[in-house]
Amino acid sequence: MALAKITLQDFRNHAATELSDTAHFNLLVGENGAGKTNVLEAISLLSPGRGLRRAALVDMARRPSPDVEPGAFAIGASLIEQGQLSARLGTYTEVERPSRRLVRINSADASANSLSEWHAVSWLTPAMDGLFTDSAGARRRFIDRMALAVEPSHAKSVSQLETALRERNRLLENHGDARWLDAIEAQAAQHGSVVAQNRARLVSLLADELSALPPEPFARPILTYRAGGPTDAAELLAEFVRARPRDRAAGRALSGPHRDELGVVMAQNDMTPGQPAASCSTGEQKAMLIAITLAHGVLAASGRPSVLLLDEVAAHLDPVRRTELFRRLRAGKAQVWVTGTELAPFADIESEAAVWRVDGGALTRL
Repeated sequence: MALAKITLQDFRNHAATELSDTAHFNLLVGENGAGKTNVLEAISLLSPGRGLRRAALVDMARRPSPDVEPGAFAIGASLIEQGQLSARLGTYTEVERPSRRLVRINSADASANSLSEWHAVSWLTPAMDGLFTDSAGARRRFIDRMALAVEPSHAKSVSQLETALRERNRLLENHGDARWLDAIEAQAAQHGSVVAQNRARLVSLLADELSALPPEPFARPILTYRAGGPTDAAELLAEFVRARPRDRAAGRALSGPHRDELGVVMAQNDMTPGQPAASCSTGEQKAMLIAITLAHGVLAASGRPSVLLLDEVAAHLDPVRRTELFRRLRAGKAQVWVTGTELAPFADIESEAAVWRVDGGALTRL
């Protein structure tokens, strides 16, 4: 088990919600708009980043009525390992600073990035169904989220890279001091190399897990990591220096880890590359996304406690695929949170799951 006694205070449509006695499977059932996904979003904020909706913090605070300004929210959870409390995690905002997210771990101030040192959180939502036809940036965010499972410090490295690249762009635009530019590019190369190597390692590990999965009932994807520039720190630094005139004219760096791409094609039965994922049917893309999520769940559960959030994942799966999905999730170590509008699709796991009915931000244990 990973998370227990989860509390939401003034978050979205939840005034005061508590989920206790959690299990391996945790099922949230209710009508559309009842607040099921809001619970998953709250849990996703107990990890680095902007959560599964990537929403602004001020939009997350509960607003009792349209004419009342949003206040602050708070989310907390107990982290359980081997039946014992290992940490109390919390994230919140304050009325005075509604756009700044604060984090506390074991009652001490902490950074959002440090949350990944305690557990891994990943998710699959309907909004991600178009991942393979979305932008390269969306796929980079996808692999960066997954990379936290194999390297907890990855989020910090990505943040440091982005900060260094923004400063480099500013210096190039303003023809800043060359010595300062040298120092910033050295930082960008150092952090960029770490980011690229983490991504490459993740994709390699995922590829190994996917190759071991049976080809049915989920389509099996073949993954490749496509570097947007050199991955060695020294070579990346040389590229930054060489490309200064070009990047100054463009207003941004045109090569580097911020240009990385995740390549995905659907495997044929003999594991030879087939059709690019972006050209596959909607059902095939969904099946490949689920396969990647399941493979990642194996990696995420190999070390720290892990949590998997699945929003409406069973809605468009046939009975065979649903049964296989639940079988694989049952065999995994990750704690699973699933949402749905009715109980019927979850008959295979209902008896072993903690089940809540969600209605207007209020939860009733079934």
